[in-house]
Amino acid sequence: MTEQRSSSEPDPPAPPAAPGTSRPGGRTARTRAAVRDAVLTGLVEHGYPGLTVEYVAEHSGIHKTTLYRRWGNLEGLLVDALDLAGEDSWAPPDTGSLEGDLRALARTTAAAFEDPAAAAAPTAFIAAAFQSERAAEALNAFYTERFARCEAIVARAVSRRELDRRTDAAALVRAVVAPLFLRLFITREPVDGTLADRSADAALAAARAGSFNSPAASA
Repeated sequence: MTEQRSSSEPDPPAPPAAPGTSRPGGRTARTRAAVRDAVLTGLVEHGYPGLTVEYVAEHSGIHKTTLYRRWGNLEGLLVDALDLAGEDSWAPPDTGSLEGDLRALARTTAAAFEDPAAAAAPTAFIAAAFQSERAAEALNAFYTERFARCEAIVARAVSRRELDRRTDAAALVRAVVAPLFLRLFITREPVDGTLADRSADAALAAARAGSFNSPAASA
């Protein structure tokens, strides 16, 4: 889905093959950050259907022609904003035990959506993924990278002999956060620390039972 353009406007050039794959600094980094902030603000205020390149240009201070030339279209802007959001230094918790790590991870996830203002942007990104295939692919890549960082939790647990070395880290982490996301985005129920602990404990019990052991690793 793209924004509406007047018939007098020339067609924008094709989007770059992989927006945001480079990691430039200086003015280019500031430009990306300004555009990212404008995209997030627009998503929160208007949702994906109401977001336009014109809006991003006005709120970022970057000319519309530059946006089209560099990002190609609205989806390119959205993908790069999510890509930039993933360039942080976030690391999974390290509490000294698997139970503590999983509970901390679940509580962090729940806390991220407690404040409506803070939750507005990630919620808008998730909503956009249901309306844009490229946004869905970018969101998938974002969480895949997040799950990859969480492999450290399983690696530490294996070294402490708390888990089988065949445990699929991504599957375990998904099991921890899935009940929270179900309530947040499907049933629209509140989440809290008690629910977060329960979700982590259920995933931990399943992991100890070997439910997340990789068949390939077993073979």
